[in-house]
Amino acid sequence: MKKLSLLLTFALICTALLAQKTQKPVLHGKHWMAITGKPLAATAGAMTFQKGGNAVDAACAMLAATATMWDVLSWGGETQALIYNPKTKKVIAINALGVAPTGATAEFFKSKDMKYPPQFGPLAAVTPGTPGGLLTMLAEYGTMSLKDVLAPAMQLASGYPIEAQTADAMENGKDKIKEWPYSKKVFLPHLGEEREAPEAGEIFVQKDLLATLTKMVEAEQEALKKKKSRKEAIYAAYDRFYKGDIAKEIVRGAREQGGLFTEADLANWKVKIEEPMMTTYRGIEVYKLQQWTQGPVLLQTLNILENFDLKSMGYNSTRYIHTLYQAMNLAFADRDFYYGDPAFAPEEPMKGLLSKEYAKERMQMMRHDKN
Repeated sequence: MKKLSLLLTFALICTALLAQKTQKPVLHGKHWMAITGKPLAATAGAMTFQKGGNAVDAACAMLAATATMWDVLSWGGETQALIYNPKTKKVIAINALGVAPTGATAEFFKSKDMKYPPQFGPLAAVTPGTPGGLLTMLAEYGTMSLKDVLAPAMQLASGYPIEAQTADAMENGKDKIKEWPYSKKVFLPHLGEEREAPEAGEIFVQKDLLATLTKMVEAEQEALKKKKSRKEAIYAAYDRFYKGDIAKEIVRGAREQGGLFTEADLANWKVKIEEPMMTTYRGIEVYKLQQWTQGPVLLQTLNILENFDLKSMGYNSTRYIHTLYQAMNLAFADRDFYYGDPAFAPEEPMKGLLSKEYAKERMQMMRHDKN
C-alpha cells in the first residue's frame, strides 16, 4: 500500500509539472523544418522537401493539407504569409484576405432587420482567399507543379482517419451544421443516428472538395500541354477557380442558400503582394503583416518593451509579466482606436504607431504599482 501511495504521489507530481509546461519545445532541423497544426499536414510538408521542393512549395502543401483536415481552417478561409526572398533579400507579404460581396451593404442588412451581419451562413461568408493565396505563392515563389503540391491534400480529401478533436467538434456543432444542406451532407455522414458526425478514426471523405482540387490540377495540366510556363499553368488553375466553372458553382450554391455572391465578386477579387510592417528589437528585424491581421500590435509591443531591461526582471517573474501585460495593453488600445481597413484607412497613423519615439511616449504611461 505504501509503495502504491508513493507511485501515486510521483504520478501526481509529474502531472503537475507537465501542466506547468505550457510552452512547446524548440525544434531543430539540419536542412529543413515542417511544422503545422496537423501531423499529417506536417508530413505533407516533409514529403515536399524530400522531393526537392523549396520552403514555399512545402508551405503550400501543408496549407492545402491543413485546410482539408481542419474544420476551422478550411479552403473557404483566407491566407496570410510572410516570405523571405533570398534573391532580393527582402521579406514580402501575401494578402489573401477575403472580402464581403458587393451586395453586403449596411442598407441590405438593415432591410433584413439585422444590426450586424450574421455570424454563420452564406451572409457571413467572404471571398475564399485560401486558394488564391496558395496559388499565388506557389506561382511566384515556388518551384513545383500544383499537381505535386496538392497531391497530399487530394489523398486526404479522398479519405483519411479523422482525428477525435475534429470529429467531436462536428458532433458538438451538429445543430448548427444541420441548418445548411450541403454542410450536413459532408460533416454528418450518420444523420438520424445517435452520433451523426464521424467517429474518431473513421475514414472521412470529402468528394466535392476532391472534385474541386482535381479541376484545379486539370486546368494546370491542360495549360502545360499547351506549352504554357509553370507560372502560367498555375494561374490557369487560379482563373478556373475564380472565373470559371468552379466560381459559377460557388455562386450558385451560395445564392441558393440566401447568399449574395456574384460571379463578378469572385472574378474581381485579387491577391495582394505587399510590403510588410517591420520594426527592430535590439537590432533584430521583426516583420508582421499589415494592420488587417492586427500583426503590428506585436511590433508596437516590442518597441515599448525595448525600453526595459526584461532580463534583469527574471523570466516570468511578477514584474516581468506585469510589464509585458501593460505594454500589450497599450498596443491593443491603439489597435482599437486607430486600426482600420488598409484599403481605406490613412497610412500615416501606422507609421506613427510604430515609431520608436511614440513607444517612449507610451512607456511613460506604464506603472509597476497598478494595472
